[in-house]
Amino acid sequence: MSSLTNDERKRKRKRMLSNRESARRSRTRKQQRLDDLMNLAAQLKHQNSQIDAQINLATQQYITVESENAILRAQLHELAERLHSVNSVLRMVEEASGMAMDIPEIPIPLLKPRQLPCTAQTIMANADMLQF
Repeated sequence: MSSLTNDERKRKRKRMLSNRESARRSRTRKQQRLDDLMNLAAQLKHQNSQIDAQINLATQQYITVESENAILRAQLHELAERLHSVNSVLRMVEEASGMAMDIPEIPIPLLKPRQLPCTAQTIMANADMLQF
């Protein structure tokens, strides 16, 4: 068996201590990376829950507006029918009395959803405009 010289033992011990220190630094970096990733995951979960809440709020507002629009469309339809009935009565009175009445047909563009009362304009939207 070969015996180690004093210098070789010192070098071996120094290398062993250096390897231990390097392994400790590696474990520290690994733990720091894990901590950073855990913090990032927590932040992303928090942001995700905030976005979910905003989506739920926007959905509720959309449902509310849709309900209000349905009510307004029904009222519009009812009023248009009433106007049509009044115009019919006025025409009958006109025919019965012989008096000329000027009863113009009032166009109601909202009853025809595909026909807008004004020209359509393209609106450019930017994703940065939405604030969440």
